Amino acid sequence: MIKNNLLILLIFFFSITTQAVSIEADVFVQSTVNRASKLLGEDISKVQKIEKLKNIAKDTVDIKGIGFYTLGSKRKSLNNDEKNEYANLFEDYFLKSFSSRLAEYTNPEIDVTNKEKLSENYTIVNSVLKATNERPEIKIDWRVYTKDPDNPLIRDLIIEGLSLARTQKEEFTSVLNSNDGDINALFKVLKEFSSN
Repeated sequence: MIKNNLLILLIFFFSITTQAVSIEADVFVQSTVNRASKLLGEDISKVQKIEKLKNIAKDTVDIKGIGFYTLGSKRKSLNNDEKNEYANLFEDYFLKSFSSRLAEYTNPEIDVTNKEKLSENYTIVNSVLKATNERPEIKIDWRVYTKDPDNPLIRDLIIEGLSLARTQKEEFTSVLNSNDGDINALFKVLKEFSSN
């Protein structure tokens, strides 16, 4: 009887914990942009902002998933060593690209407006980057991977209808096509970008 009561108690505890930890995609996106916006408004150097933005990206973006998507069908022909090297190079490339672009903004205001659950694994969250004197209003859609509701991750940003992941995939495909599919040519491009 004690064992049964303990089991019921444990099941009850974990169900409550899961509900408390589980986060809706729209809330996740709004809290992520609020975190980034607060950071960008801080009175710290651009270098410090970039490092902190990288940490936010590591927490909230499925960098590995985006990386292998942008590699396209080429990923199927890589051996494990090449996959590991690519994953590491892409992470450095992505973090530098993402953080250096975002660090140019000062206190961007983004409001989440809607969400659409596409499947168990994906939700699209719609948002708007508010207009300023320097730029018009910009629509940003977030493709959020929600297979694990306790740990949603951003898989793509669609800015005014343009998918950043797809654009990146096209750029990498172009590099590979112009180098007879040699993965080392892409490795070289990623290394050069990250070291500059």
